[in-house]
Amino acid sequence: MNPKTAHNKLPNELRHPPGPVNIVIDRFRKAGREAYIVGGAVRDAFLNRPVKDWDVATATPRDTIRQLFDDKTCVALKHDTVTVVIDGEPIQITPFRGSKKRLRSDLSHRDFTVNAMAVDPQTQRLIDPHNGYGDLRDKRIRAVGSPSARFREDPARLVRAVRLQSELNFRIDAQTLTAIPQMADWIRAVSPERIRDELIKILLTQRPSRAFHIMRTTGLIARLIPELLEGHLLRQNRHHQHTVLKHTLMTVDRVPPDPVLRLSALFHDIAKPRIRTKAGGDWRFYGHEKASARMAESILKRLKFSNETIRITAHLITHHLIDYTPRWTDAAIRRFIRRVGEEHIPSLLSLRKADLTTHSQSASALKRLKTLEKRIEAQIRSHPPMGLEDLCIDGHRVMAETGLPRPGNRPDTEQSN
Repeated sequence: MNPKTAHNKLPNELRHPPGPVNIVIDRFRKAGREAYIVGGAVRDAFLNRPVKDWDVATATPRDTIRQLFDDKTCVALKHDTVTVVIDGEPIQITPFRGSKKRLRSDLSHRDFTVNAMAVDPQTQRLIDPHNGYGDLRDKRIRAVGSPSARFREDPARLVRAVRLQSELNFRIDAQTLTAIPQMADWIRAVSPERIRDELIKILLTQRPSRAFHIMRTTGLIARLIPELLEGHLLRQNRHHQHTVLKHTLMTVDRVPPDPVLRLSALFHDIAKPRIRTKAGGDWRFYGHEKASARMAESILKRLKFSNETIRITAHLITHHLIDYTPRWTDAAIRRFIRRVGEEHIPSLLSLRKADLTTHSQSASALKRLKTLEKRIEAQIRSHPPMGLEDLCIDGHRVMAETGLPRPGNRPDTEQSN
């Protein structure tokens, strides 16, 4: 946040919101009804972050909202929220929460103080009864009022608190943080789809490992993905200087912020604790890549990920243990490309590179991986046939050009014998 921004001076994006937001506010104003910009839009504008979602709070009931915007596309969502689409821009409009149906009552039922600020577009005044602006300044995630009361209203807020601290690089207020393990069992009531959405947002932050550390210490991971905890404090072997879980989270941090890539990193070694055996005085993890892919499929299905996401994630995990040596022939390189799929090569190499950077002796392995990458690029540039489908001609063309008989259509001399 710009420290020169005064509490009574709104950021330009709130003083001059986009056209669709102005249309919504103006229509409420002409109908003689209150309407305020609230939530993440206010928070992000003060943080000089791009505003992705615009939310409006109003005293207007849901059915009346739909009547006011009967000429627009309207979709009714949870908590009586109506999403109105104007010029392709979705604006979420929510009637005031709480029994009093007033703005301050509504703000008192929001999750965290940084999300409990409102702007009156007419007066261009910030309404901030819970000092969300101060918490933005201090980089603090603090529940509005009683943390336990807010978490009971919507247990998904337990994960959201962790996600926001990671997304904004804030810290969680001590009282709010203390309440999370006390309320952790409530997370079981949240739908898998909502957990999935929060998990993806966490994985796309700059350093997801921070969030996973907090979720482990507060007991959330034990309720959501207990399989990850099997790798906590589990030593590996001389090739690894970190435990399974620490290595996993370091790998997650080091792959590009793509949902499938980070899911693949999160689960690429998840089966190691279950298949670990000792041989020659050292731990071995034979077949962990295929076992991890199977476990990843099971977990992602439980969290209601799409079939396509599950398929690609499991595919990358299955093939992540690239054991390239300079002895590979060009034909072996082509077989590798065909087995992995050309479209998956960049993601697989990114995953393997991040995986190797956490090993104790990674320099030589990374050098070999770079050589492999160059050889793959050379093979793709040369466009050799990778399979039958890549051939310019097929058997029918060969027979037509050479006069060879087709199957089932022998020459007359053979048929007469």
